[in-house]
Amino acid sequence: MAYRLSDLQLANHVTLHQLQVFEVAARHGSYTRAAEELFLTQPTVSMQIKHLTKAIGIPLFEQVGKRLFLTQAGRELFATCQEIFGRISQFEMSVADMKGLRQGNLKITVVTTAKYVIPRLLGPFCQRYPGVEISLKVTNHSGILDRLSENKDDLYILSKVPDEPDVKAHPFLSNPLVVLANHDHPLVNEKNIPIQRLAEEPFITREAGSGTRGYIQALFDEHKITPTIKIELASNEAIKQAIAGGLGISILSRHTIALEGASGKIAVLDVEHFPIPCHWYVIHLAGKQLSVVAQAFLEYLQTEGKEIAENTTW
Repeated sequence: MAYRLSDLQLANHVTLHQLQVFEVAARHGSYTRAAEELFLTQPTVSMQIKHLTKAIGIPLFEQVGKRLFLTQAGRELFATCQEIFGRISQFEMSVADMKGLRQGNLKITVVTTAKYVIPRLLGPFCQRYPGVEISLKVTNHSGILDRLSENKDDLYILSKVPDEPDVKAHPFLSNPLVVLANHDHPLVNEKNIPIQRLAEEPFITREAGSGTRGYIQALFDEHKITPTIKIELASNEAIKQAIAGGLGISILSRHTIALEGASGKIAVLDVEHFPIPCHWYVIHLAGKQLSVVAQAFLEYLQTEGKEIAENTTW
């Protein structure tokens, strides 16, 4: 007689637990091994399958010696169980994803120059996912490498991808380095200023270990320029104040003056070989399994966040 399991209206007579016990027993072909996997006694496994068999009305197993074999109904039920539990597993992952984006934590460390952009990009992201708590730390390039080596954060944003340790890097946004001077500086209205001219000006620089300083030093070495360093400062804000006070010129990310406007006290000089083309990267350890929140923020930075930054920073 032909039959279909769907015609038996099992929902009112079969429990999910019984189906789980059956699936494991069918997979192992053994009540004993099913009991071991499920941390049940063998009599309990036998009883659950007995109740399931009674509800279906036909045998699910046949025993030959000490071995169990699935009947035709058993094979159909086993295939159905695998489909059911596969769908349940997918549902559990979907729920975990939804919970992860509605509540969770995101730890980010960024280089100093990125602090002028990232907080503005976090706004729309937090509005979309108000349950997410953000921890944002700002440090220099060396500080990021220290935190990265200890895997302290989910994501890191910096302008120079490290050689060690092994990381995955995702280009995110251009970060041009420009020459800045007081708006009353005599070079402000000059065009295509020779790069060697910078050696004649008092120079304000970032501290050793700064990614920005590394890029500048590489360019100066290439053109055999030795700047006259007036002050070394660890803060972009301090450098901007020093420039505004007429203490010298400096090279910083263009993003550091994005909010200054035309009325600001700092101007960009037109110097050959500038701007230095740099980019910010979002990185994480290559073997790190990103949380749902971290993955969502990474994707946001590469799409909507990038568009917002490009349209508003300069």
